[in-house]
Amino acid sequence: MKQREIMLVEDDESLGFLIKDALDAYGWKVNLYPSGEKGLTAFHNNRFDLCILDVMLPEKDGFTLATEIRKYNQQVPIVFLTAKSQTEDRIKGFQTGADDYVCKPFSVEEFKYRLEAIFRRTTDEDVAPLENSILKVSNSTLDVHNLMLDSNGTVTRLTHKECKLLQLFFRHTGKLIERDVFLKSIWEDDGFFVARSMDVFVSKLRKYLKSDTKLRIENIRSVGYILKKD
Repeated sequence: MKQREIMLVEDDESLGFLIKDALDAYGWKVNLYPSGEKGLTAFHNNRFDLCILDVMLPEKDGFTLATEIRKYNQQVPIVFLTAKSQTEDRIKGFQTGADDYVCKPFSVEEFKYRLEAIFRRTTDEDVAPLENSILKVSNSTLDVHNLMLDSNGTVTRLTHKECKLLQLFFRHTGKLIERDVFLKSIWEDDGFFVARSMDVFVSKLRKYLKSDTKLRIENIRSVGYILKKD
């Protein structure tokens, strides 16, 4: 298996080297950058398997950097590392396409397990076999292998998490899917904050599907969601 390559953008030199040393010792290759601008330049010039971004960065903050990264790559996992713990900031992080949000101070050991869980969810081995990777509902087609949604001619490239969420809907069209199923199968967590982030993802999927007027995602309050086809 090839070595995982991680981009770490952290302006706190001591913390940056602590994280780098810990993750390097775990067998991953960590590239450390001290500012948002340097991180963006490095991203354009290299291929990374995961990006860890501090929120409060000089030159370009982490949210802005993540937005720039998402313009060029919708798949690479992004983890925010920050002292900011307000719910609004976390929601903003997930709205930019983040896969996780870790607040300082934190356990480096737990952090490694969080990254490992993300790698398990986003590796190519987790993608459905090619013969089962094209799902069609109404006038919308989901290409699981290539993370592409064609909604009545409107094509959208999805993140891994968006694709997994949409897969559940497409494979269970017309059936109620309880919130716990989404949370535990995709996020592997059922906490309050993670539930809020799931609502953000569902809102995105509604936008992606809006060109297909025969499809709609309905919210069954406090229970779950149904993808309905007219």
